[in-house]
Amino acid sequence: MTTRRETDETVLRRHLGRLVEAIQAKDLEGLERLYAADVVSFDVEPPLRHVGAEAKLRNWANVFAFFADVTYEVRDLRLVVGDDVAFGYGFGRLSGTSRNGTATSGIWVRGTFCFQKIDGDWLIVHDQASVPFDIATGRGVIDLEP
Repeated sequence: MTTRRETDETVLRRHLGRLVEAIQAKDLEGLERLYAADVVSFDVEPPLRHVGAEAKLRNWANVFAFFADVTYEVRDLRLVVGDDVAFGYGFGRLSGTSRNGTATSGIWVRGTFCFQKIDGDWLIVHDQASVPFDIATGRGVIDLEP
């Protein structure tokens, strides 16, 4: 018999699948449906914190303006599911072809997604993307692979 937590985990995996699909389709409206209105994002680009769905969608709009076509993948995703909160972590890679025709394989980042069940729907209330840094140089290390 399937437990509620297993069912919720399946729903959350589909939710992240829709995130990947919306990114690759450059679908801002589709992305908006996946985030809570007050989402807080610790993204790779400044500032340190982006607050609200509008700010998060501006980040995606910047990505979509840069890339002619974009690919996003999630690897090694682990989910921990509670009654009305859940989190997931793994690795993500954004790649594609820029508007000037340059192809990029992207970089792998560490990704965390935090979900809350709001009015019966799981929404992303927090996400974070980061890279390790070299303590001696203070620079991000962007050539690692999972």
